Amino acid sequence: MTFTDFTSVKKDIRHRMERAVGVLQDEFAGLRTGRAVTSLLEPVTVEAYGSEMPMNQVGTVSAPEPRMLSVHVWDKALVQAVEKAILESGLGLNPSAEGQMIRVPIPALTEERRQDLTKVAGKYSEDARVAIRNIRRHAMDDVKKAEKEGNISKDQQHEYSEEVQNITDEFVKKIDDTLNSKETEIMQV
Repeated sequence: MTFTDFTSVKKDIRHRMERAVGVLQDEFAGLRTGRAVTSLLEPVTVEAYGSEMPMNQVGTVSAPEPRMLSVHVWDKALVQAVEKAILESGLGLNPSAEGQMIRVPIPALTEERRQDLTKVAGKYSEDARVAIRNIRRHAMDDVKKAEKEGNISKDQQHEYSEEVQNITDEFVKKIDDTLNSKETEIMQV
């Protein structure tokens, strides 16, 4: 990585950190909060046509009621596979098939289950923080390398390192804020 233009380096660091936060938000979308949201079934894959396929490629997921999801399976032969995939997803859901329609009632969360979900959310957040710190470490290594090779001065190295740390702090705060709002959402009765 050359340091002829540190703004492009910062842009790359920001982009990679934004992707890490995006992954966290996707993982949070899969954590259920007692309300029916179609994103709950997004991570579920179905054994179909000899391979694993995402739920949205075998049927239409909708939320007709606050505590009910429905999956309209396009191929009648896949109804049992979709039902099995939802059962084995680890989401604690109990689907029931009616023709090509699968109804998935969303049970109310117990206090114990809410606490378990906040722990899972915490683990997802820590994984995102680790990803952010790894991006920072690589950027810091590149800055030190550029200074050793004589591409930047010692003062520039210090300034760039500070900027990388500030960007890192900004994204760690985003992760913490996202976690706090998800925990609040999970613990809401």
